[in-house]
Amino acid sequence: LKVRLDQGAIRAKQGSMVAYQGDVTFEHAGSGGLGRMLKKAVSGEGASLMKVSGTGEVFLAEQAQEVHLIYLENDLITVNGRNLLAFDSGIDWDIKKVEGASGVMGGGLFNMALHGTGWVAVISDGPPVLLDVGGAPTFADAEAAITWSSGVRTGVRTDFKMKNLIGRSSGESIQMAFTGEGWLLVQPSEGRVDVSGRDSGG
Repeated sequence: LKVRLDQGAIRAKQGSMVAYQGDVTFEHAGSGGLGRMLKKAVSGEGASLMKVSGTGEVFLAEQAQEVHLIYLENDLITVNGRNLLAFDSGIDWDIKKVEGASGVMGGGLFNMALHGTGWVAVISDGPPVLLDVGGAPTFADAEAAITWSSGVRTGVRTDFKMKNLIGRSSGESIQMAFTGEGWLLVQPSEGRVDVSGRDSGG
């Protein structure tokens, strides 16, 4: 993703900078308040963000995954934290728990809600599929669901029949359920293993 910084600062996933040209500054973005800091500590969700400002161009990437741009116009989307690459600094964010997920811990059951006007860049491990949630009951693996629109409500479904597969657990007994009106973007993967400890590059 090439970002021109003439429109002001952006927030980007820490460590996602691969190159830049010009006079660019990188600093830790912080969690933006005690409430979000506590939610982040409890949930483990919320990508570690850096503030990128200055003049010039910045190139962002994450393990050669595909980048998709979404423009928000005073709207809201929800993004799986590990799939968030960058967003305009004018967009506000918060950490949101999937309804019905109490007592069920796991990646993807806490997500980041982004609200405002501006660009959001999300990453996908492979070409994603766009699903119309209003057309039929929709379910997805919590790690495969990348992002969904504001009219979509989420829940947890735990009675998935695959858990009855003979001989071993399929690991698919907890699914996210999506209802309402809107769209859901799903990647053809349950996400790459996070090679943490890679904080260089901003």
